[in-house]
Amino acid sequence: MKNFSNTYIFIFSVVMVVVIALLLSLAAMQLKPFQDKNIEVEKKQNILASIRIKSTPDNAVDLYAKYITDSYVLNNKGEKKDGDAFTVDMKNEISKPAEDRSLPVFVGTLDDGSQAYVVPLRGKGLWGPIWGYMSFQPDMNTIYGTVFDHQGETPGLGAEIATEWFQQPFLGKQIFEDSVQFVSVKVLKGGAPKDSKHAVDAISGGTITSKALEAMLDSCLVQYKTYFLQSRH
Repeated sequence: MKNFSNTYIFIFSVVMVVVIALLLSLAAMQLKPFQDKNIEVEKKQNILASIRIKSTPDNAVDLYAKYITDSYVLNNKGEKKDGDAFTVDMKNEISKPAEDRSLPVFVGTLDDGSQAYVVPLRGKGLWGPIWGYMSFQPDMNTIYGTVFDHQGETPGLGAEIATEWFQQPFLGKQIFEDSVQFVSVKVLKGGAPKDSKHAVDAISGGTITSKALEAMLDSCLVQYKTYFLQSRH
């Protein structure tokens, strides 16, 4: 009787595990289109935010279609290549050698007819990945807008990279010295000089995340250096 009970329990447990696994797989398959849609909408909201266009999940798709008027993919020589800029996964791209990367560009046309050029950013923070988008004026030097986000930085410290007060000082900064020497933007502990064109204040108590964001800017933007120099107007 004891052996029968153990066998019954074992079979019952196996059946339950299989049934639950099947139910979870079915639920995941049914939910995936909704998850993919949410990811798409959030990405469009972030790209819009980088050109200073506020959006909601309800209107992001329409605003994206209105304001993002072109997009393309580059190699690190600044040459256009085949590919869909929106579907490029920067997590995968940054793991490749520089010469093999696909570099997306999104072109925003604003209400006054001027344009802003958006590039994606991705790097490593203190506790996980950090990412964002940065847009440039037609001189391909002056920052027009930016948005940063993170996966697990410390609330009140490194997580402040996602706040407006931290992102706002990047507007108007420049990534080239004397228009030709790439210097990126420094994030300085103790505060940036008020007249600096190439530096912003670091987060007090969030120095590691601040420097990680600085490293992300340098490593990602330098890939576009040739494109920026060739395309400015």
